[in-house]
Amino acid sequence: MTFLNELLGGFGPSGHEGRVAETIRAAIEGCVDSVHTDAMGNLIAVRRGGGTGRRIMVSAHMDHIGLAVTDADEHGFLRVCAVGGVHAGRLISGHVVFENGVCGVVGVEEKVKGEAKAVDLYVDIGASSREEALAMVRIGDMCVMRPRVTKLGEHRLASPAMDDRIACYVLAQALLSLPDAHENEIVAVFSVQEEVGLRGAEAAAFAAQPDMGIAVDVTGVGDVPEPAVKLPVKLGGGAAIKIMDSSVICTPSVVAMMERLAREHDIPVQREVLPFGGTDAGAIQRTRGGVPTGAISIPCRYIHSEAETVDLRDVEACVGLLRACLLA
Repeated sequence: MTFLNELLGGFGPSGHEGRVAETIRAAIEGCVDSVHTDAMGNLIAVRRGGGTGRRIMVSAHMDHIGLAVTDADEHGFLRVCAVGGVHAGRLISGHVVFENGVCGVVGVEEKVKGEAKAVDLYVDIGASSREEALAMVRIGDMCVMRPRVTKLGEHRLASPAMDDRIACYVLAQALLSLPDAHENEIVAVFSVQEEVGLRGAEAAAFAAQPDMGIAVDVTGVGDVPEPAVKLPVKLGGGAAIKIMDSSVICTPSVVAMMERLAREHDIPVQREVLPFGGTDAGAIQRTRGGVPTGAISIPCRYIHSEAETVDLRDVEACVGLLRACLLA
């Protein structure tokens, strides 16, 4: 669990994923044939195959939603804008941290009635003037929800960074579990800037030219009281095999392969249709002339909040399913 805790504690809003990449590199370097960072900042590890298999690209993103400083007012409160899909209401009264260690709490303008937007928020870092605030942080600096990990019951963990560090963990564990000899060439991409438009995976897929693509990411669930959107996926139900979301309709042959492998290896799975959101699968599928693509999803409650919650039994199922796909 040390590796997972380090991943969940790493600072890494979109465009600033370097610390997370260092943690992953240290964990996987000994089990891959090469590892490098591309011009976008993607960490790309390659496991060579036996020469007769396919080139499979698997992508899990390292970045995390956050807030970027746009200015500070005369009283020292930081004004901010969203980095990624921020739900402003979920951040109010939350604790945040900047890369340099400066901490703050999030407030909202009292005049706001109804649903708040990111531009209605401010961050209190304890400064009393604009000059003091901008001596502590700079315009353009980003903050994220302050990392912590909370165990819920026997099998569940909550953290602000599950999306998508838990998928980075799944991909790393699948790599570490591969046998020395296998046929497929694996291009494992720990991608950047997914939360702001699948940008890292797009560049990586163009360069990799894969025969098949797989994204690993979290997905929403419908197992909470009175969910706004009724979804069939639930915590503890196993790995979710994506059928579609707003960024991709997964290639039917890849979906069928995943379902077959789940049956053969007795891996618990559930089908996923997400009527919103997107993953790196959308970028991989559309690269060059198109790539057969699927996605393995980790069920997650309270996405884009301080309490993103997963079940470790689902995580284990995702590792098993991804490993089977890489060896198929």
